[in-house]
Amino acid sequence: MTPFLAPLTAFTAALLVNWWLAASKLAALTLDHPNRRSLHDSPVPRTGGIGLHAGVLLALAVIWPDLPRSLWPALGLLIAVSLVNDVSEIAAPWRLAAHLLASAVLVADTLADYGLAAKALAVLALAWMANLYNFMDGSDGLAGGMALIGFSFYGAAAAASGSTEFALVNFSIAAAAAAFLVFNFPPARIFMGDVGSVPLGFLAAALGVVGWLRHDWTWWYPPLVFSPFIADASVTLARRFIAGEKVWQAHRDHYYQRLVQLGWGHRNTALAEYGLMLACGLAGLAALAAPVAAQLAVLAVAGAAYLVLMAGVTRSWRRRVAAPGGGAGT
Repeated sequence: MTPFLAPLTAFTAALLVNWWLAASKLAALTLDHPNRRSLHDSPVPRTGGIGLHAGVLLALAVIWPDLPRSLWPALGLLIAVSLVNDVSEIAAPWRLAAHLLASAVLVADTLADYGLAAKALAVLALAWMANLYNFMDGSDGLAGGMALIGFSFYGAAAAASGSTEFALVNFSIAAAAAAFLVFNFPPARIFMGDVGSVPLGFLAAALGVVGWLRHDWTWWYPPLVFSPFIADASVTLARRFIAGEKVWQAHRDHYYQRLVQLGWGHRNTALAEYGLMLACGLAGLAALAAPVAAQLAVLAVAGAAYLVLMAGVTRSWRRRVAAPGGGAGT
């Protein structure tokens, strides 16, 4: 089979597996019951990540890409631990230990020539990306849309630099995410669960590093492409930490969660986030071929835009809280 059929293979496999899982009795084994973090009112199967990664892995078998060997045990560990956590919850410290171990395995292989401080920072960044993607998977269509758009821009940049095989890898992940969105776009019939979100976040960081090492893009491209998730999760964590709140506890303080609660709903929030994702990806892709001064200008504009957007959401949220019957918030 030609490698160029890999994205179609990923889409078809993910679509069929998710269709089967959504209709089978296995869906009852991993129901996502509403909690303090949830924005849904009734249990929803969280088996979507199984179908998504089934599509990805089948497509990778078609491509047989030249990727770091360490990626496979690291990814396998994250998928296994996350699946077990979806079925029977694992304590947070043990999950974090698995995330750090997977990140360390990849870093020890890919960044072997770098110093200890750089390696430690890379391990923390990879583990944080895996976790923040999970934190941002709390509204219908959001995490699937970020995967579709984010990995598509990875693929576009790799293709532009001549890395056809690596581009197909990223396009295949995007295609599997598109199939998942068939079931997850508001109103969602299936969630991706930890087995979907944690490995996806790890792949976003890991393939970002691989593309940088191969000179398919510069260092700022992956963070800019996935900045809608990185900015929301990182600023929310910092805000809760400064306020003296328990950052590891479930909450609904992310900016996207506040948009849903402010009346935007899942559909409008997802569409607005898609627009932001596309804007970041297009800006990054255009800036890759621009002079360094233009690249810095794009990053500065992106940072300023996030400050304005977050300030706007915060202002609306405080008005809601201050209104009679508005409830508590931070």
